[in-house]
Amino acid sequence: MSKPKSKKQLRREKVRAEKERKKWMRYGAIGLVLVAIVAFIVTRPPKAPPLDEARLASNPSIGLASAKVTVTEFGDFGCHACQSWHESGIKEQIIATYGDDVQFVWKDFPVITAQSPKAAEAGQCAFDQGEFWAYHDLLYAKAPAIGVSNLKEYAAQVGLDTARFDACLDSGQNRAKAELSEREARQLALPGTPAFLVNGTRLIGPPSFEVLAEAIDAVLAE
Repeated sequence: MSKPKSKKQLRREKVRAEKERKKWMRYGAIGLVLVAIVAFIVTRPPKAPPLDEARLASNPSIGLASAKVTVTEFGDFGCHACQSWHESGIKEQIIATYGDDVQFVWKDFPVITAQSPKAAEAGQCAFDQGEFWAYHDLLYAKAPAIGVSNLKEYAAQVGLDTARFDACLDSGQNRAKAELSEREARQLALPGTPAFLVNGTRLIGPPSFEVLAEAIDAVLAE
């Protein structure tokens, strides 16, 4: 028959058991941290390579680079005034009136909503696939729904390679391009969106057809 354990022995066993319990709790916590790190590494978006100088300098455009007049719009896909100007059809009127004498250029100025910067990146991802203007038109048609899931859905709707588009957007591949255009807009002290330049001369406010035509005519008359 075994001898009953003393209180001292019982205390020692209790202390050992508590130490063992804490040890395994530490191991468990370390294991959870390791699992979380591995999951983060596996699921995080791939890091995109930096854009080269040629890509940073390129912008969506309509018309010939050799056109006598360049109309540059600094726009935001989350901007209601930009959407209204686009829906007015003024750009199309100008193109129909002046033809090859005018080139339209788009630059991002994503400052109106919290979702605007990512939408600007999305537009540039569409530009990488040669479909900026179709994507541009759809974003304004669907505004203000420009969350990331919306942006990816619209890419499919305009027929983009969605795997390539999603990778571009998730990796922030074109963040530097959107930020570069925004810095340019701020350096020009543009007051808001949309903002327009005609051969570098700033127009105040979203221009009517008449105001824009007058500015273009002045350049063509020089």
